[in-house]
Amino acid sequence: MSAVADFPVKPEARPYLEAARGYSGEPDWLAQRRRQALARFGEQGFPSRRREAWRYLDLRPLEQAPLVPAEARWADGSAVRGQLDAVGLPAPAARLVFVDGAFSAALSAREGLPAGISLYATHEAVKTRPELVEAALEALSHDPDQPFAALNAAFFTDGFVLDVAPGVVFEPPIEIAHIGSGEVSASLHTRSLVVAGAESRIRLVESFVGEGRYWRNDVLALRLAAGSALDRVALVEESEAALHFAALDATLGPSARLRNFALLLGGDTVRQDAIVRSEGEGAHCGLYGAFLATGHQEANIVTTVDHQAERGETREIFKGVAAGRAHGAFQGRITVRPGAQKVDAHMLSRNLLLGTRAAIDTKPELEIFADDVKCSHGAAVGDLDEAALFYLLARGIPREHARRMLIEAFIRDAVEIVEPAMVREHLLGRLARRLAILEE
Repeated sequence: MSAVADFPVKPEARPYLEAARGYSGEPDWLAQRRRQALARFGEQGFPSRRREAWRYLDLRPLEQAPLVPAEARWADGSAVRGQLDAVGLPAPAARLVFVDGAFSAALSAREGLPAGISLYATHEAVKTRPELVEAALEALSHDPDQPFAALNAAFFTDGFVLDVAPGVVFEPPIEIAHIGSGEVSASLHTRSLVVAGAESRIRLVESFVGEGRYWRNDVLALRLAAGSALDRVALVEESEAALHFAALDATLGPSARLRNFALLLGGDTVRQDAIVRSEGEGAHCGLYGAFLATGHQEANIVTTVDHQAERGETREIFKGVAAGRAHGAFQGRITVRPGAQKVDAHMLSRNLLLGTRAAIDTKPELEIFADDVKCSHGAAVGDLDEAALFYLLARGIPREHARRMLIEAFIRDAVEIVEPAMVREHLLGRLARRLAILEE
């Protein structure tokens, strides 16, 4: 605490500074980075709704009932095996599992990875690949719109580091499972990094699930070298009482290709940020996703794509469904810098409201400072197609079943982008399960 006592501290940040502690066995450089990050968070505090990037999310409940980090517990994982079996892929090439933010060796398996792919828990990489952990800690370290990334850097317990050598092509998906055991009511911070070497190709599937009340605060940095390709899927099925904040920070080199898909199905308050810097000529960024919110849930998707080089391409498609008293929001911004000519960027947000008490806000933006580009955006919010519903009812399909079919078809259109088929079918199965209990 003495390292940050001289800094001005926002009141809502004080419980987290008071929870600060030392991490035994860590090197001095990491302890110093933690102190710097904690001081930064103490100065920034929680973002208010006056800040544009956070205007649709009310953080007062978290301010009033703080969820400070708990002591790391290296569990054997037996208590959460049922959760893992429910959301896990049937046959991943490799799997890392984190229980309450800490690596579980008993539930993980890395034997299926070929030469040229190294997969570590972050606490392992601190000792064996410290330069990669330092790179992970740089992600969002000075972004004023991401104060929780600083809190994450101060308190992260674990995470993963995936290092792919140049030229390595590996198609089977690598799975990362984050599980909340329900045994702690605290904040869980994980910090991760993917480094894709030139001309490499990799697939990654992350799932987030849990029980009880907790706050998951996840930061993932992606660094894609020239000609590399990464397909990533994130499945969020947190508990009904959980908060889930995840920030993706990606840098794309020349001709690099990122395709990221997020399916948000559970959690009391869920926010997914994607910040992409397209630094290399001809880089391609695909951001896709869908959320399904019911009850009093909050679901936010925020994307920022910054085109800094010529001939870049961006595609964004997001679908949202809100029922009951739920609230959803999409905020997307694509910026084309001066000199970034020949950029082709398109953004689409389509949303369904099921009932009069649900609400969805959508705010796509373009900032264009080059004159030879092709950019567009679109947004729509509406109810189910009455003509399509009548068509199904006229053929004897019960109303509840007919509505479910139309909602699933609406979201399925976004899920179809996911490859391979095994992962796509897994997501559709989880979607069907969620729809079966949807509050209408």
